Amino acid sequence: MGQDLLIQYKGVDVCRHDQLILQQVDVTLHSGEFLYFIGKVGSGKSSLLKTFYADLPVQQGEAMVLGYDLTRLAARDIPHLRRKIGIVFQDFQLLIDRSVYANLEFVLRATGWKKKADIEMRIERVLKDVGMYTKAYKMPHQLSGGEQQRVVIARAMLNSPQLILADEPTGNLDPETGLQIVTLLHEICKTGTAVIMTTHNHRLVQEYPGKLFKCDQRRLVEIVAF
Repeated sequence: MGQDLLIQYKGVDVCRHDQLILQQVDVTLHSGEFLYFIGKVGSGKSSLLKTFYADLPVQQGEAMVLGYDLTRLAARDIPHLRRKIGIVFQDFQLLIDRSVYANLEFVLRATGWKKKADIEMRIERVLKDVGMYTKAYKMPHQLSGGEQQRVVIARAMLNSPQLILADEPTGNLDPETGLQIVTLLHEICKTGTAVIMTTHNHRLVQEYPGKLFKCDQRRLVEIVAF
């Protein structure tokens, strides 16, 4: 396991619309680690994830993510931070009017990729990694939910992120497909990319162990044994 410190939160309060969601959050993450955040709907899991990529501000405590101090993060630096993070959403958020390939090409061009050959090579690589290479020219509506989520993971991997945030990535999938997605995320983690995944599916946590934290009563508590 790598030892690079990617996230360090000390005494962080998480707020949304001036409402306190979580208080005094302490959490660290190193490269190659897999963390789960569990808890009921509305317990603050997704809000905490959003602070990591500066979608919600950190107003209290110490918050370092990938070398950036989130309490002093300038607006111009937010795109640079986000380029180092891959995000996997529960509801996919694919562009429905274009193919799998075009979805990935859009992201690469938006993040500064110029050369067509480089773009083609990168898209081929990530689609092979998630088992979707033969579906590159399919439209999202032609894919199953599990296939769409594999494309979303490929999209998250495009810029070789140090960290992947997966917010309930199995929430819209059947149990078997959900297990396949979590297996894929653990395989990615073995390459050195850290993964934080929110879930309320205890079976996944039991079958694919990682560090476990629970959001409960506005606190984030590490669960040593599950």
